Amino acid sequence: MAQEVRGVVAPGKGERVRIETVTIPDPGPGEAVVRIQACGVCHTDLHYRQGGIGDDFPYLLGHEAAGVVEEVGAGVTEVAPGDFVILNWRAVCGRCRACRRGRPWYCFDTHNAAQKMTLAADGTALTPALGIGAFAEKTLVAAGQCTKVDPSVSPSVAGLLGCGVMAGIGAAVNTGAVGRGDSVAVIGCGGVGNAAIAGARLAGAARIIAVDIDDRKLATASALGATHTVNSRGQDPVEAIRELTGGHGADVVIEAVGRPETYRQAFYARDLAGTVVLVGVPTPEMQLEIPLLDVFGRGGALKSSWYGDCLPSRDFPMLIDLHLQGRLDLGAFVSETIALDEIEAAFDRMQAGDVLRSVVVM
Repeated sequence: MAQEVRGVVAPGKGERVRIETVTIPDPGPGEAVVRIQACGVCHTDLHYRQGGIGDDFPYLLGHEAAGVVEEVGAGVTEVAPGDFVILNWRAVCGRCRACRRGRPWYCFDTHNAAQKMTLAADGTALTPALGIGAFAEKTLVAAGQCTKVDPSVSPSVAGLLGCGVMAGIGAAVNTGAVGRGDSVAVIGCGGVGNAAIAGARLAGAARIIAVDIDDRKLATASALGATHTVNSRGQDPVEAIRELTGGHGADVVIEAVGRPETYRQAFYARDLAGTVVLVGVPTPEMQLEIPLLDVFGRGGALKSSWYGDCLPSRDFPMLIDLHLQGRLDLGAFVSETIALDEIEAAFDRMQAGDVLRSVVVM
């Protein structure tokens, strides 16, 4: 039977979030109900609240989550009640042209639960953030959004792979194809950028250059594997990256801000035939102007990274194993743990640059 739980709802554009009672329906075919144990506070949740992603209010926020499968619907075979899972927002279909070509990480027909969660008070349908809605005691998702991992890992770090950390690590390892001995520069050292630094370190990069305007974030970047840091308030980042790479530029430059000016920096800070990876998310009005001759003359590759081009069934268990082996410090991304009713304060700290990640622990 349907259940009622507490959840964090964004009622309208720019309005403060509030705790509401949410009705979770029984899982239908291909669906699962997951009891949430922890969920990271991501910039995407704030963008939803601000109306920067859409206007399908009210939103049930939260998406960077881990928990335990409680119930499954008909036809579900990939997970079972009792499984500890990380939630993802790109459940692959297995049928589209990308999946048929053996590239499911590019799936063009990803899906979410068919049923809607609703406000218990009046039955208003909720739009779950990124198809998940995990700032809640329980949520309803498509079973393909659940990836089973080693249950010995702490939920507060496991859930981070559901979005920001995976996006950054994947931008380096999957999209940028960073290899042993490469030089890498990362522009923007928030959660995603610092995860890209950790990914470059995992991949064996010889020189990892972190660029930001906040010395606190640069200090974290050093702890996660940056060999050099550049504060671009006082230095031209393009010139600094070139000086640190023998005058050539980096083999791979990862732009984790999503702004035209920082993308231009990334473009000109790479070596000839190097790679630029855009993982920062721009807003709709942003425009980029670069001389086409420079695009041709510098060669290489200009790539966008969708969710770190990850395949959750492949990447989540592997990264959790690396964390448990002590080779990937996911705990370094957790600045604080908070309660469900502290989301607004966490948004304020995020905007002030005071935290890398706040994590709601149920």
